Amino acid sequence: MKIKELLPIGSIIWLRDAQKPLMIFGIRQTNLDNNVEYDYIGVLYPEGNMGVSSQFMFNHDDIEKVVFRGFEDASREDFIERLCAFYKTRETKEEI
Repeated sequence: MKIKELLPIGSIIWLRDAQKPLMIFGIRQTNLDNNVEYDYIGVLYPEGNMGVSSQFMFNHDDIEKVVFRGFEDASREDFIERLCAFYKTRETKEEI
């Protein structure tokens, strides 16, 4: 997943085979149990964050449908540029 294509926080999505939509509240999150990095972390919509057990990590490829695209402005653009620079300095094979 290219970093510049990541959905903004606040986006509402449906995962494949899901029973409820999720709202994205973070991008590029690492699961501390297994050290695996995911594109997103989300919570059930409309309930929101009800604790760690109601948070779901997933990748962009898992998304079936984008219902609502979250807010984007100059500060988000700056954040995405800094995130791209961070991954470049880590010398990963990440597509930016």
